Amino acid sequence: MAGEPGPPGRYRRLLPADGDGVELLLQRVPEQKVTKNRLHLDLRVPDLDNEVARLVALGARHTTDGAIEEDGWTWYVLADPDGNEFCVLRPPGT
Repeated sequence: MAGEPGPPGRYRRLLPADGDGVELLLQRVPEQKVTKNRLHLDLRVPDLDNEVARLVALGARHTTDGAIEEDGWTWYVLADPDGNEFCVLRPPGT
């Protein structure tokens, strides 16, 4: 996914580089996070360990001691630099 070039403004658009697929529009708000996320993303990836390492290198942090496994799914709960939590997961059989 690629964002629009230039400095971040109030909105940030994410979409596949070829333009074919789901578009995600993010809106910056002035209020600080107080309690739960207003949105929680679960991101499915083909290579869980490499993607988690890449996200941590970009500033994400782990919120659990290790991977969580349930019904064949494996995931990590991470937080972005502002503390917003999201999951990076691998579905069963991949």
